[in-house]
Amino acid sequence: MPLEYKDYYETLGVPRNANPEEIKQAFRRLAKIYHPDVAKDKTTAEAKFKEINEAHEVLSDPEKRRQYDLLGANWNRPERQAEARQADFHGGSEDASEFHFDGTGFSDFFEQFFGGRGRPSAGFGRVRTQGTAGETFARRGGDVEGNILVTLDEVMHGSVRTIHLRRTDPHTGESTVQTLRVKIPPGVRESQLIRVAGKGHVGIGGGDPGDLYLRVRFAQHPDFHVHDADLYHDLHLAPWEAVLGTTVDLPTLDGTVSLKIPPGTVAGRRLRLHGKGLPAAGGTRGDLYAVVSIQVPTHPTPEQEALWKQLAAKSSFNPRQSP
Repeated sequence: MPLEYKDYYETLGVPRNANPEEIKQAFRRLAKIYHPDVAKDKTTAEAKFKEINEAHEVLSDPEKRRQYDLLGANWNRPERQAEARQADFHGGSEDASEFHFDGTGFSDFFEQFFGGRGRPSAGFGRVRTQGTAGETFARRGGDVEGNILVTLDEVMHGSVRTIHLRRTDPHTGESTVQTLRVKIPPGVRESQLIRVAGKGHVGIGGGDPGDLYLRVRFAQHPDFHVHDADLYHDLHLAPWEAVLGTTVDLPTLDGTVSLKIPPGTVAGRRLRLHGKGLPAAGGTRGDLYAVVSIQVPTHPTPEQEALWKQLAAKSSFNPRQSP
């Protein structure tokens, strides 16, 4: 099956020379539209959300983006495909089958160039050949590794995902498809490996098959970023809200809550909501931190500008003077 090229810049709607902040903003803008939690057409939104997550996964990582840009117009040349497959070792197994996944949230294009399939953990075991006096060696099949995109809702509550694993014999071109039910446990962590026993490369000489390992990659969320079990939310305040204090509606994974902003709140302050993060050890939960940034109006009307000038004339505050 031909590999379909993914134009990640087109997916995010940014130019190829976009800087990291432009890429981040483009992702957030699209994620707020297509996130399954807010979109009306769940099926279409889920597919689009996976596409923009994959694009962001590559373009927000300097090394992945460098590799992607090097592919350029040469991505589909046979020698480039051969180079990619050469790096896809099979852990000592002589089974050279190709594996393709459906239902993991990542395309074959991503897995081919950025997924890192194969794990060097094939083992050896002695088995006695019946009817002979000697022994022969059996070799365990190599493990196979793929990626699986996991939402924060799945991290919170767990889920069971249906994965279709297509194994293709490169010599005959024949394919077989297996349907797997993969359990995502609550509290799963970024980069954690989920093992599916016996679904890797076949063994030789009577050896056991290898395993399939799915590496967890968190789907980027438009409202939160993750550190361990804690969540962080960028909270934008107007200058007067920071000075005078206010109450804002804050999104959490459990629904919207009211958060009181004390007067005199400065940029960079972290307001902590205990137990509003992800599942942690011992049945507890991490925390949610609202990280304050002060936003200013960039195009004030003449009347608003006059009011700002009045404030500037009356205020004795000097931000460059030590307290």
